[in-house]
Amino acid sequence: MQIATLTALAAFPVLMIAAALCDVATMTIPNRISLLLVPAFFAAALLARLSPEAIVWHAGVGLAALLVMAGCFAMGWLGGGDAKLLAAASLWAGPHAAVPFVIATALAGGALALALLFARAVPWLYGRGPEWLRRLLTPNGAIPYGVAIAAGAIAAFPASGLLAA
Repeated sequence: MQIATLTALAAFPVLMIAAALCDVATMTIPNRISLLLVPAFFAAALLARLSPEAIVWHAGVGLAALLVMAGCFAMGWLGGGDAKLLAAASLWAGPHAAVPFVIATALAGGALALALLFARAVPWLYGRGPEWLRRLLTPNGAIPYGVAIAAGAIAAFPASGLLAA
């Protein structure tokens, strides 16, 4: 593989990790991360010589995820940043990695929720540490689901077909 192809493919895990870190630190995922994932996918797909048909399938999966996530956001089930990040990651997952992505994200989300539930039950942890940690450990506080989305996306990435192309 050429350096340009590897660099384009590396954009995905780098941006997903950035999204997870932003979500932990601020409980928000910047729009620019989700927006950067879209052209980065098309650049990586072209450099990896993904077939036009495969690119269309990836785009279809991403669009379907965006529509479903918009509905989930409208119902108040997750934040807008999470919805956009999940849709952008679905573009990268495509048809081959969509199911592993959803499963890995659900498992990571469950593990994250349990870890926070237990950590939030320890009274001496509450109110200590930097602002982001205090926010994270606030009883009944929000869960930075971008962490689970990033973990699931990175875990499913090898199944996407981009690395094989």
